[in-house]
Amino acid sequence: MADLKSTFLNVYSVLKSELLNDPAFEFSDDARQWIDRLNRGLSVIDSYKLLKEGEALTDDEIFLASALGWCIEWLQAYFLVLDDIMDNSHTRRGQPCWFRVPKVGLIAANDGVLLRNHIPRILKNHFKGKPYYVDLLDLFNEVEFQTASGQMIDLITTLEGEKDLSKYTLTLHRRIVQYKTAYYSFYLPVACALLMAGENLDNHVDVKNILVEMGTYFQVQDDYLDCFGDPETIGKIGTDIEDFKCSWLVVKALELSNEQQKRILHEHYGKPDPANVAKVKALYNELNLKGVFEEYESQSYEKIVNSIEAHPSKAVQAVLKSFLAKIYKRQNSFHSNLQYIFLLLVLTLHYPFGRSFWGAL
Repeated sequence: MADLKSTFLNVYSVLKSELLNDPAFEFSDDARQWIDRLNRGLSVIDSYKLLKEGEALTDDEIFLASALGWCIEWLQAYFLVLDDIMDNSHTRRGQPCWFRVPKVGLIAANDGVLLRNHIPRILKNHFKGKPYYVDLLDLFNEVEFQTASGQMIDLITTLEGEKDLSKYTLTLHRRIVQYKTAYYSFYLPVACALLMAGENLDNHVDVKNILVEMGTYFQVQDDYLDCFGDPETIGKIGTDIEDFKCSWLVVKALELSNEQQKRILHEHYGKPDPANVAKVKALYNELNLKGVFEEYESQSYEKIVNSIEAHPSKAVQAVLKSFLAKIYKRQNSFHSNLQYIFLLLVLTLHYPFGRSFWGAL
């Protein structure tokens, strides 16, 4: 694995050099330095390797899988940069958000667009001659659209002055999670590996469905950890209650509460004062949401495992089981201590230029 990580980082150096010397734009020294500050998925390599069912990967295959992994990382970075601006966030992973870094400000919006545009440049340079090139373009475009649509649903449910808990249902929560998180975090890396392996994605709708279920389970974990996780362990202080988020916890609380308990939620949820947050957390404990989550986690795990084992391909089963093993009963945040969980291995923290930007993410 150490060699694979080293290879992944070496591929980044090649891709970065290509981007900084792209003939489509005449870079000034200042522009090159700015892009250099911006620029970070072993999961594509892992998935492709498993799909090859034990066959050794060629150097070219490893390079191409690594390049796709970096494309997914840039997509993730693009989402996070813009998400922090929209949420007016202050920190990410204990560091100032990129737009709050001195001299960056709202230039970060354009930085996000630049990160997104790294993807088609890399795909054109390395995949244009491949039979699945157009499918890759379609895949990235579709997943970006799905994620942006999920972000829209999330944002319009928390409009200031229009806070209405009665809208919060499991159906709404699932829609937000499915589109905002599951497709790009769980489906995209496996879909990339399937395309590299010569597969038609239309023949793997069952795999997509399993990965969406996995992504939903993952986000419910995140919602749970936001409230009940140890900030030192998860790497952040949860603010879902203060931010009026359509969290799985508040949806389940509304489902389980009597009328008096619902009044407490309506009165205190979405208010930043610590006393209001404490009232909501006390109600969560009264409703035993920890126990409700544990039951959900057990049932979800069993359902996902059964779906995986029903798949006819042992290679695909291996990919899906490797994903599930990395998240089941996790106690940390998506971006904190888990070394590599699907596409979000924060490898460029080892790069001097990556510390300011990727620390912010």
